This record gives sequence, structure tokens and C-alpha cells, in this order.
Amino acid sequence: MSTFETIAYEVSGGVATITLNRPEAKNAISPTLSRELGEAVLEAKADPAVRAVVLTGAGGAFCAGGDVRGMNDAGPRTSAQVRAGMERYRRTTEALINMDRPVIAAVDGVAYGAGFSLALLADIVLLSDRARLCMVFQRIGLIPDFGALYTLPRCVGLQRAKELVFSAREIGAQEALQMGIAMEVLPPQDLMPRALAMAASFCGASEAALSLAKRGLNASLGSDLATMLELEATGQAVAASSDYLKESARRFVAKEPPQFRWPAREPFPEKN
Repeated sequence: MSTFETIAYEVSGGVATITLNRPEAKNAISPTLSRELGEAVLEAKADPAVRAVVLTGAGGAFCAGGDVRGMNDAGPRTSAQVRAGMERYRRTTEALINMDRPVIAAVDGVAYGAGFSLALLADIVLLSDRARLCMVFQRIGLIPDFGALYTLPRCVGLQRAKELVFSAREIGAQEALQMGIAMEVLPPQDLMPRALAMAASFCGASEAALSLAKRGLNASLGSDLATMLELEATGQAVAASSDYLKESARRFVAKEPPQFRWPAREPFPEKN
């Protein structure tokens, strides 16, 4: 397992946890963090023991976006240097979107700019109730990156995506939930336990079915009915021939617990 300077990487019980680990800078993306994040994602992707990935940030923040202070200290960059940095972003973006296992983003605190974009690359986004998200790029004269020009309109619709990008306004956890950006909002102390429980549940799921379903869903909005029906037929033929299905059918007949069970969400404790 690799050793990183700005990323904490851990694999436990089939779940890889990738933690952005620059808490003194609210996990802003420096060149080193950008490179190490890509390496950690590829390491998780290459590890057959990893069945799900949790992406999070250290120190009560997810990611404050690009390291603007570091950009300023480094001075002007040429177009070629900017494109080289964007190529690293591109490789990480493609690796996360095309990861053949579920990716869960556990977002606490700020998720600004590239941090917001990074969360959108996950299959499931969980927010703490103190999370704050912002497509902040317009404030400093940049455009969204880390795939947000692709992911954001697919998540919230084109008009709302334009509003979030053009206005560069901050949204809270509940508004993000209403827009469909997040699947759940939780108290901060419940965020990682919930993310890890979800990820652990996938360890009991069919690897083939999850991979094929994710690939099909990712392709669906840019495809047509005939193509998707063909993908369904081909994918189902692969999934139906697996030992997983045979064991699931046996357990069903024997009235034994299923191999995969989605973790129930614990109700919030009532406030006095």
C-alpha cells in the first residue's frame, strides 16, 4: 500500500477510505494532493479486495477547492502548465466515474469549487447538516472543473446548473438535498458511520451486477432505448450466469438471510 503526504488511504473489510488530508488548508487541492488523489483512486481500482470506496476530508471540511493561496504564491502559469494540471484532473475524474465499484462521498463542512465537483463524481453523496457547497469558480474568473460541466447538469438539470455556476452562491445541506445533489443529510457525528455502513453493505453484493448496473446507468443519459435494451440483455446474461445468483436463489428458497442487505438508517435522536 502506498504512502502519501496529503492523502490518508486505508482499506478495511473491503472498503477503501480515501481522505483528503490537508486540514490546515481545509483540504484545498495542491499539485501534490491532486497527484496523490489520482494515485489513491487508481490503487483502489486495481485492488480486487476493495468492494466500495468512501471519499472524505479531514478536520471537519471536505475540500475548499483549488489552492488559490498556493497559486498566488507560485506566480503566473503558462497555458501549457495549466493544461498539464487539468490533465491530472481529467485522469482522476475518469477513474472515479468509471470505477467499477460504488463510490460514496461523505461531505462535512465546506465543499467549494473543485471540492464540490469532486463530490459530484461519487455515486452517492452524503452531507453533514453543516455542509456548505459552492460552485465558486465565477468569483475568481475560472470555469468549473473536475468534471462538473458534465456531472452538475445531469444532477440538477441544465437551468439550475447554470444558476449555481453563474451566481457562485453557496447552498446548504438541505437545499442540496432538495436539488438531488445529496441522497441524505446527517448530523456530523453520524456521517462517516453511515458512509462506512453503506460501503460495507456492498461487500455482500454481486460484483458483476453492481459493475454492469453502474456502467449502464452512467451511459443512459447519452444513449438511446435500443442501445440500453441491448446493454440490459448482454449484462443480464453475464449476471444471471454467476454463482452469486445461484447462492441467492438457494438462500431465498431456504429462507436464509440474503447476501446483500442495505443498511437501515437510524433515526435522529430527538432534541430536547
